Amino acid sequence: MKRHTLLLASALLATTAWAGPADDAAAIQLATNAGCMTCHHIEPGAKGPGGLAPIGPAWRDVAAKYKSVKGAQQQLTATVMAGSSPYESHWKGKVSGLSMPPNKVAITEVDAAKLVSWILALEPASKPL
Repeated sequence: MKRHTLLLASALLATTAWAGPADDAAAIQLATNAGCMTCHHIEPGAKGPGGLAPIGPAWRDVAAKYKSVKGAQQQLTATVMAGSSPYESHWKGKVSGLSMPPNKVAITEVDAAKLVSWILALEPASKPL
């Protein structure tokens, strides 16, 4: 059932994805309302505790990391919904947070897919993590 829901969200995304900068305000509002901006920023910023980046990776860094990864849209949408494990953190040593909590109470899967689509469309940072 879960896979079916993700496939449905992906199909809906194909018709509702945000195209780019014109949709920045809508994406930022969605991210703010869902609480994403508490841990993530768009631009890489100042270092946090221990010289590490803020809690979560900057979204331009995420865009750079996943730019050519097949299935990144579905993978990241699933991570937003279910959260991530601190034992499998691929940002370990680069951010101060090691896991992301599940967000299914804060955002719908369709909206998460739209937000992930917008993040992946961002131009990578000039100096990624």
